[in-house]
Amino acid sequence: MNLRTKIVALAVAPLLIALVLVALAVRHQEHDLAERERALIERSYMAQRRSELRSYVDLAVSNLLPLYESGQDDEATRAEALRRLAALNYGDDGYFFVYDLEGNSLMHSRQPELVGQNLWELRDSHGRYTIQELIKGAKENGGGYVEYEWRKPSSAQMAPKLGYVTAMPRWNWMVGTGLYLDDIQSTMDTLDRQMNANVTATLLWIAGIAALCLGVVSAAGLLLNLSEHRTAEAKLRLLARRVVQSQEEERGHLARELHDGTSQTLVSAKLLIESAVESLERKQQPTPPALVKALQRLNDSLIEVRRISHRLRPALLDTLGLPAALERLVDEFREEGGGVGASMMVGGESFELQPEVKTALFRLTQEALTNVRKHAKAQHVHIALSFDEEEGVRLEVSDDGTGFDIQAVQLDPRRGIGLRNMRERMEAIGGRLTMCSNAGRTSIEAEVPARSAKAQTAAA
Repeated sequence: MNLRTKIVALAVAPLLIALVLVALAVRHQEHDLAERERALIERSYMAQRRSELRSYVDLAVSNLLPLYESGQDDEATRAEALRRLAALNYGDDGYFFVYDLEGNSLMHSRQPELVGQNLWELRDSHGRYTIQELIKGAKENGGGYVEYEWRKPSSAQMAPKLGYVTAMPRWNWMVGTGLYLDDIQSTMDTLDRQMNANVTATLLWIAGIAALCLGVVSAAGLLLNLSEHRTAEAKLRLLARRVVQSQEEERGHLARELHDGTSQTLVSAKLLIESAVESLERKQQPTPPALVKALQRLNDSLIEVRRISHRLRPALLDTLGLPAALERLVDEFREEGGGVGASMMVGGESFELQPEVKTALFRLTQEALTNVRKHAKAQHVHIALSFDEEEGVRLEVSDDGTGFDIQAVQLDPRRGIGLRNMRERMEAIGGRLTMCSNAGRTSIEAEVPARSAKAQTAAA
């Protein structure tokens, strides 16, 4: 941390601490007030509902008393009583219901399909036995309140409900009604939203004051650092590109030296030995085994030198372009064996890429294939290269190996050097690298936008 940053931090820290403490105190006080007000309103509302429910049930029972106290217990009398109750609906969702004390539904004006069913074992979403609790409440002290869940007629959705029930013992009936409580919850939610809006408004004012102060204090430091940061970042990117360019130039130089120098010397020696072997054969003289073995070793050395030269800097990359160089790389991967198959697909109409873009994508593929051979335990690897005039160039290397933990590899400084090199190469050319790895599939995807991939071609 430089001196300017320390000064800004020392100026801002006390202000931030004070504002945070004020905000916490305001929020705590408003939250406590909201809780008390909510509890008070809910108690008042529930008391009103309880009184209303009892009045409804008392009214319904008084309507039945002439029949109940007549002493007639025949079916016609009971049917008339049920008819009277069914006609006493109130509001959109207000109705009465009648069950016998064994849980059989005798009358339900809003759900007639329940009539005749035994609902003794019916449970709500909380596991409560609804009808059993209602019957229990009806038997206690001549009537009682029960909270349960029931389907709301106006919305056909389950909703919390407060019921009041009373028993008519001689007929073995339970008579009751209920009021749905979701409107209470809606009222409470509205109250909560208003309270939260007030708290939010207060906190926003505090945050606005804090932001204004922070903006004034930080603006100077930001202006001082921004220019230097941009300059340093540009220099760092330029340095990274120059380092990579120097590495590639040195690789190309070594590759040419091997091809034009060492390789030609080995070819000359090979021709001399082959000439000597042919001379001995013409004279019908036996060829010394050491000479044959030396010729074989010389051939192997020549192949190895050419392979090293190609890996250092393939000539195809500069002459025929990236697709040809990658196809040759895939061929070499197959020739090396190891039980891993390889395939390649090129999509779109190819266009000339910047040298650093070609190099970065080629090196990325090299590194990926090396990792597949060493670590993946894969059966097949596939390379997909696609060109798009608008989007740019995209390269994907995927395999069907065991996969690896990307995050663990990136955090471990002793592992994942190749992956970090891939990412740094792509960042240096303005591209993007995406990695995905699971058991059975690992893919590394590199994308370079058209403006970065084709800039030099367009200038040319």
